[in-house]
Amino acid sequence: MAGEPVRAVYGVHGGGMQIAQIEVMLELTPSAYSIDSRFRFTGLASWFAGNGSTAQATGVLRQGKAQPRHFSSYGHWRGEPRTMAIEYQGGQPRIQKQLPATDPDREPVPTSFQHASVDALSALLELSHGLGATGRCEGEAALFDGRRSARIVSRTDRFEMLPQWRGTWSGQALRCTITATQTGGFRRDDREATREPQEIALWMARPASGMPFLPVRFTMPGRWLGPLTGYLLETGTIPASASSSNLGSSAGAPAIRTPGASEGSP
Repeated sequence: MAGEPVRAVYGVHGGGMQIAQIEVMLELTPSAYSIDSRFRFTGLASWFAGNGSTAQATGVLRQGKAQPRHFSSYGHWRGEPRTMAIEYQGGQPRIQKQLPATDPDREPVPTSFQHASVDALSALLELSHGLGATGRCEGEAALFDGRRSARIVSRTDRFEMLPQWRGTWSGQALRCTITATQTGGFRRDDREATREPQEIALWMARPASGMPFLPVRFTMPGRWLGPLTGYLLETGTIPASASSSNLGSSAGAPAIRTPGASEGSP
């Protein structure tokens, strides 16, 4: 998987319209990985939901397992800035910075659910690496982002041919199903359904020759608009010398339009 940084852009649809865009940059070397993501609401959703958020994870891959070193996120909720910074010591997460320091609307995460956990970006990298090594999606992990914890289990389903839709990626992809069960950090006004396992479907493929396996489509439950679907819109590699300055901005190094089915097969 090691090579030039990879940039991928996704459009997220819900309620019959695009509501958000996600931009991800992944850089993997033999000794370390770095993943940056930027989520922003688009269209009418941006009027009601705010500006979005950014997140970064760094760490190492050892024997196919992601071992994060640092995770941070920044965004706004109800007009207030929210910041989280986590360092990992001996494989255990330690919160270094948290704004606001407490959240009266959310239950605290028990320490037992934080044990041996990773962030969601590192878990996705581990899934991608495992798929490249074994051709399968099986795995499990404990997740913790500073405010919530969850247990995820992934399984291999089947190959499917994804048709092109409005210029999105098309081709053969392997469908992986992730069952996610929130274990801590519930909002005090959450409905009972929030505590039930949720299924997320990821269609994984190599968007172009030499690239790692990436989600080329995904579906997941939505809180307000019902099921959400994400489509890969653009992908490409960025010269390592330009990656840090271009991260998180669509005005950076130009992305390559995603290839068609002939180039997209795993």
